[in-house]
Amino acid sequence: MRTIIWFIYFGGYLLALIPAMFKTQKAEKQGDIQQRDILLKKHVAKWARNLINLAGVKVTVLGLENIPEGAVVYAGNHQGNFDIPTLLSSLPAPYGFISKLSVKKLPFISDWMELMGCVFIDRDNIRQSVTALGVAAKSVKEEGRSIIIFPEGTRSRGGPLNEFKSGAFRIATKSKAPIVPFCIEGSHTAMEANNNWIKPAHIVLSIMPPIYTHEMTKEQLNNLGEELKAQVGAEIIRIQSTVMK
Repeated sequence: MRTIIWFIYFGGYLLALIPAMFKTQKAEKQGDIQQRDILLKKHVAKWARNLINLAGVKVTVLGLENIPEGAVVYAGNHQGNFDIPTLLSSLPAPYGFISKLSVKKLPFISDWMELMGCVFIDRDNIRQSVTALGVAAKSVKEEGRSIIIFPEGTRSRGGPLNEFKSGAFRIATKSKAPIVPFCIEGSHTAMEANNNWIKPAHIVLSIMPPIYTHEMTKEQLNNLGEELKAQVGAEIIRIQSTVMK
């Protein structure tokens, strides 16, 4: 019953937000970026928090003080679908996501994502992917919008971490913005671990100290994916043994 109610709310609230979406789109067309961002923060974060509360999920956020001023590139692991509302309700706006191209076909969701500055990537098209990463870097550098990326590219569903691919680091090096690593633990237990039935869970989001790529050597940049994966893996173990004990 919880899952059915959750999905009804998921779609129903999106429909109820159509007037707010038109208002946000109008602000953007008129160049009123401040008003656009105020509306995005108000409606998107509220929607995400309501989804979390309706699911009976508790979210613990650690390390918000590690986020520096200005636009950043958030990069971390991807356990499950509840990663998205967890990040939307916890991180300071403005920000967008790097998302797979197929999400662009979803009505209303894709409209809000475009307003947020999300960038859609076709994983099967290398040229398009490179261009999209360039668009993301420009958004970070020139528009001051942070970008959130999952270097694994797909959900681990609570299993071993997948390879951390280099896209996140290209955005950071091109925009000269710091990478802010994050670790999410427990999100898969809200949905994926239950055959996609929603159940109460405890999710921990840990924000780790920023990484400044412009201070790195070429060798350090080449090893950054493995280093970041190791940091996130160690943080998962720490969370499991302390916060979730």
